[in-house]
Amino acid sequence: MANKAEISINELLMIANQIIQDNKDYAEGMRATSVTEKDGVLIFKGEYFLDDDGLPTAKTTAVFNMFKFLAHKLSPEFTLNTLLV
Repeated sequence: MANKAEISINELLMIANQIIQDNKDYAEGMRATSVTEKDGVLIFKGEYFLDDDGLPTAKTTAVFNMFKFLAHKLSPEFTLNTLLV
C-alpha cells in the first residue's frame, strides 16, 4: 500500500488505545502497550490476562482479537517512524 502516513510509536499507541476504548468489545484493562512493524504489518502487544498458571482466560481471546483488529485497521494507514518522538 503506497502513501502510508509515517507515525511515531507513541502517537500510534494513543490512536490504538482510543479505538480499543471506543470498541463495543472493550474490557476493563484492555490496552496496547507496545507496537512493532514487520513486513508492513503493525503488531500490537499488551496485557493478555493469563491466569495464575499462565493459561489463557476468556479475556485473553478478546484481547487477541482486539490486537488483530487493530493490525487490520491501522496497518494499511500507517507505517512506524522510529525516529519520531
